[in-house]
Amino acid sequence: MSKKVVIGFSGGLDTSYCVKYFTDELNYEVHSIIVNTGGFSKQELKDIEKHAKALGVKTHTTVDAIKSYYDTIIKFLIYGNVLKNNTYPLSVSAERLSQALHIAEHVKKLKADAVAHGSTGAGNDQVRFDMIFHIMIPGIEIITPIRDMQLSRQQEIDYLKSKGVKMNFEKSAYSINKGLWGTSVGGKETLSSNGMIPEKAWPTQLTNNKPQQVKLHFEKGELLGINKKKFAHPVEAIQYLQTLAGPYAIGRDIHVGDTIIGIKGRVGFEAAAPIVIIKAHHALEKHVLTKWQLNLKNQLSEFYGNWLHEGQVLDPVMRDVEAFLISSQQQVTGDVFVELMPYRYQVTGIESPYDLMSAKFGKYGEMNTGWSGNDVRGFSKIFGNQTAIYHSVKNSADGQKN
Repeated sequence: MSKKVVIGFSGGLDTSYCVKYFTDELNYEVHSIIVNTGGFSKQELKDIEKHAKALGVKTHTTVDAIKSYYDTIIKFLIYGNVLKNNTYPLSVSAERLSQALHIAEHVKKLKADAVAHGSTGAGNDQVRFDMIFHIMIPGIEIITPIRDMQLSRQQEIDYLKSKGVKMNFEKSAYSINKGLWGTSVGGKETLSSNGMIPEKAWPTQLTNNKPQQVKLHFEKGELLGINKKKFAHPVEAIQYLQTLAGPYAIGRDIHVGDTIIGIKGRVGFEAAAPIVIIKAHHALEKHVLTKWQLNLKNQLSEFYGNWLHEGQVLDPVMRDVEAFLISSQQQVTGDVFVELMPYRYQVTGIESPYDLMSAKFGKYGEMNTGWSGNDVRGFSKIFGNQTAIYHSVKNSADGQKN
C-alpha cells in the first residue's frame, strides 16, 4: 500500500514539482490542500484545483480560512497595533502560521504518513511550517524536496517538462504574495540594501487622486463600520476598506528585518487597509486608555509581534498576552476620522464616549477645573521628593570627600 502524504499546495513551480516527484518517483498517494487566507479569487482556486488533479493528486482540498485567520491572529495584531520594526504589519508571516495549522489538521484527519511543503532552505517559512508540524503532528515525517535536494528553478522546470506538465514556467520579475493582511512584493531591488520597487511593479496602482474622508467605527477594538456601512464580521470591513484605500496607493513600504535563521532581508509590501486600521486604532487608544495601559501594552505587543513572526503562535505565553490585549480593548469603542490622499493618509480625530480628553476635567494648556495652582505646587514638591533627597545626600557625601 502506498504511503499517504499531504502537501500544502499553491499551484506554483515548487509545489507542482513536489506533487509530481511524490507520485512518479516515490509512489506516494498525494493529497493536496490549499489554505486561502484572502489571497485567491474563486476562479484562481478552481484553476489551482484543476492543476493539482492534472498532476495526479488523489484528493484536493480548499480551505476558506479567512475568518478564522482574523479571529485567531489578525485581531490581536490590530489590538496590539503590531508593526514589525515599526514598519511591517506581518502580512505574510502571520498567514503562513494559519496555513500550517490547517495543513496539520488535515494530516490528522486523513491519517497521513507524511506532510510536505515547497519551502527552500533560505527563508523563514521552512521554520514556521516545520515547527508547527513538529508540535501539532509529532512523529509525522516532514518531506521538503526543494530544500533537501537543493534544486534550482531550472532543474524543477526541466523535470516537469520531461513529465509533460503544462503550466506557465515564465518567472515574473516580481514575486507577489497576496493575503487579507497585505501583499508582499519581492524583486531585484529588495535583494540589496539600496533600491525601491518601481511604480509600475506595485500590484495596486494609483487610480484615485481625489482626497476623501472616511469614518472608521470600532467596537471593543474591532472595526465593524465604515462611513454608513455596518459589517457582521471585521473581515468584511477590512476588505471594504481595501477597496477604498488601495486605489490611493497607501501603505507601500520596504521592510528590513532579521530572519529566524539569523540573516537580514528586505521585502516590499503594500497594505493599505492594514496600515490605516492600525494607525486609526492606535489613535483611538491614545484617547481612551490610561498612560500605563498604553505603556505596558506597547511592551507586550512588541513581544507578541516578534514571537509571532518567528512562528511561535502555539507558545502558551501568546494566550496570556492575548488575554491582556482582549482586556485592554473594553473601552476602545468610537469613531476615527481618516483622510485618504494619494500615497498618504491622515488621522484627523476621534469621537468616543470613553474619550479621556473630556473638557469637563479641564483643558490642556489652560486652568483646570478639578484642582488649583496650589494643588499642583504641592504635588510637584511631593512627586519629586525622593529624587530631591537623593541629590541632597549625594551632594553632601561628595562634599565630605573633597
